[in-house]
Amino acid sequence: MKKNIPEINTPEHSAEETTALNPYLLNPEQLEYAASILKAVAHSARLSILQLLERNEKLSVNEICEQLGTEQSLTSHHLSNMKLKGILGCAREGQRIYYFLKLTHLSHLLRCMEHCVCAPQP
Repeated sequence: MKKNIPEINTPEHSAEETTALNPYLLNPEQLEYAASILKAVAHSARLSILQLLERNEKLSVNEICEQLGTEQSLTSHHLSNMKLKGILGCAREGQRIYYFLKLTHLSHLLRCMEHCVCAPQP
């Protein structure tokens, strides 16, 4: 059963009116932010790192490399990129730097991906 949602994709409605008509729609600034986060994580290695960090409170670069079977230099590059975007945080403990998921709402995205049943196109 479809909900009765008024037509909002018309020029006479501002972004504020559009959001008021349907509170589930993101405003343009929110869409830009969401797109920037999705672009930053749109790589299989980065998504793998996020999955690990979602399941572990914190991990060092070496621990991440061990679990993923990846090279330290490439993993460090991905970690740095996500840290710059505000997705990850890091904390030094002794000589090691531990990374953690700072943008915890990404856990919802990861769960959606895990439950998505999409067959690859041939």
